[in-house]
Amino acid sequence: MVDHRISPEPAERRRAAHGRDASPAATDAAAGGRAGRRKARRKRGRARRVVLLSLAVVLVLLVGGGSYVYFQLDGNIKSSALFTGTGTQAPEKKDAAGNSPENILVIGSDTRSSATDCQIGGDCGGGGAGANADVEMVVHLSANRTNATVLSIPRDTVTDLPDCKDPTTGAVHSGDRQVLINSSLQYGPGCTVAAVHQLTGITVDHFMMIDFGGVVNMSDAVGGVNVCVDNNVYDPYSHLKLTSGSHTLQGLSALEFLRTRHGFGNGSDLGREGAQHLFLSAMIQKLKSANTLTNPAALYSLANAATKALTVDTALDGITNLTSLAGQLNDVPTNKITFLTTPNLPYQGPVVGLKDDVVLGPDAQQVFTAIQNDQSFSGGTPSASPSAPSADGRTAPAPATSAAAPAAPAIDTAAVHLDVSNASATSGRALAVATVLQQKGYTDAVESGNAAPVEATELVYAPSHAADAQAVASTLGLPSSALRATGTSATLHLYIGSDWPSGTSFGGTTTAASGSAAGAQAPAPTAPVAAPSDASADNAGGSQSCAHVSTEDTTPFGSPTKAFAENPKVPNSAP
Repeated sequence: MVDHRISPEPAERRRAAHGRDASPAATDAAAGGRAGRRKARRKRGRARRVVLLSLAVVLVLLVGGGSYVYFQLDGNIKSSALFTGTGTQAPEKKDAAGNSPENILVIGSDTRSSATDCQIGGDCGGGGAGANADVEMVVHLSANRTNATVLSIPRDTVTDLPDCKDPTTGAVHSGDRQVLINSSLQYGPGCTVAAVHQLTGITVDHFMMIDFGGVVNMSDAVGGVNVCVDNNVYDPYSHLKLTSGSHTLQGLSALEFLRTRHGFGNGSDLGREGAQHLFLSAMIQKLKSANTLTNPAALYSLANAATKALTVDTALDGITNLTSLAGQLNDVPTNKITFLTTPNLPYQGPVVGLKDDVVLGPDAQQVFTAIQNDQSFSGGTPSASPSAPSADGRTAPAPATSAAAPAAPAIDTAAVHLDVSNASATSGRALAVATVLQQKGYTDAVESGNAAPVEATELVYAPSHAADAQAVASTLGLPSSALRATGTSATLHLYIGSDWPSGTSFGGTTTAASGSAAGAQAPAPTAPVAAPSDASADNAGGSQSCAHVSTEDTTPFGSPTKAFAENPKVPNSAP
């Protein structure tokens, strides 16, 4: 029988040509005696934990220390200018404690830079259109680091592109009018950042771009992701073929699932985004499980694959910078991550479009404004304890709580072994903080010199010393997001980041009153808002549902289920 797997339909090829398709971790145990401890602390090496958000939005990378590994991974990463629009981004709002949220634009590029990439799928016709942004997701990390929102922007959103400047030549490309937003990537990721900012008003702090091959290699490295489909499905364009039920997808089959749009929903990019959210939720849950994080070989493989496939903005370039940001992302509980799709309507403009072309819907600005105002969505903050289900069967959200570290327990402060390192760009920070800690009774707090720069302050400790860490955090006013239970020794290590450039109390200028173990408390986060019904809100910590296979005639054989039945000789993508 003839193999009915087919290449992208001509319409997609034509559309592509016009832009229309296509932590620091803890250190070793200290030597005996206070002088010995100081000396040992200054000499020890660091294990490096890297938690990286890329196409899978929150991919956890745990990499053992060593200069060879560090420099190899560091050298894998490519960088480019963040914002190449001729205008400027709006200033970002801060919370009452002076903390800023982080917005990361995740871009999935359809670049096929090799024959192997072309075999994966998509348009390899050499139409000269350049890369398109097949995936655009804004990952919003709240200022208090208690929740995150992942907003998908449909790649087929019709909009006006901004004027963009070539970062190398300085030449300005006049923005195209009434085109798909994914075509902005033809002028570089900095132009896609400018386009997303123009469309949403959201200030983008960083971008991460990954290509097709990177998705295949990373899903292989984690041993596959479990997904479910509610019917037999075959999409001859992406080559995804699955029987109804649950499957473990990795490598090429994972990419086929992520690329499939003719198989889900109404056969447009909107159905694909829903399936992507299910895949990412499943991957997040797997990556946060203990089994995934205890295999050094697999984790190195994941880190190597991810960094080779990454292009980031220049401010995020390098393992150290990625570690700082990613550590904060990894601390957000899975049940406080909300996936949304930008509300949209079918495009009805003068240019004849297909059913997958959309424009912003009336509720889109409500979503954009909430993110600009650092508001979480009710789907992202369900109760951690049992509560009555809401009318739709979901668990009702818990009241918002403070992001401050837990109140300090009663401990012997003189028995706490603590190193303080300056990982900011401001001189004298470690000495200032170590001095005030000694005044507060932490007589074994030691100024440990400079460390590799990080953006976010971190207090690293072994799980058995959690009470000590909570007491130190409370004394200094550190938020709970700064605590890292990844250490292996009796010594705590405080890395002062660039987010604490002055004063001896985090977010302030002085510590709590002398003799008090309680530090400044961070303000409670803003209460979550309800997501619009047409934003397709989904919680990453919820029970896994199945991707809805399209019932429409989206393939040359009719529906994806009919296509499955008519092509029995085409191999399934996964058992």
